[in-house]
Amino acid sequence: MPKAIKGVLVECDPSIKAIILKIDQDKHDYIVEDLDDQTLVIKENQLSSLKARLEEELANTQTMPEFSGSD
Repeated sequence: MPKAIKGVLVECDPSIKAIILKIDQDKHDYIVEDLDDQTLVIKENQLSSLKARLEEELANTQTMPEFSGSD
């Protein structure tokens, strides 16, 4: 008998989707279905956990510009 999984449709930029795919590749805990280059179905009960991991990844990859005091 097929088993239904509650999911949330997530639309994002391809760059964000690539990060989500990277996060999910080890344990496959988050993604139910990869629909196209900007759309995923994420397990509803894992959405908040995925958001936290995504924010952490973005914080690690983004750098703040260095400001010089000679303006």
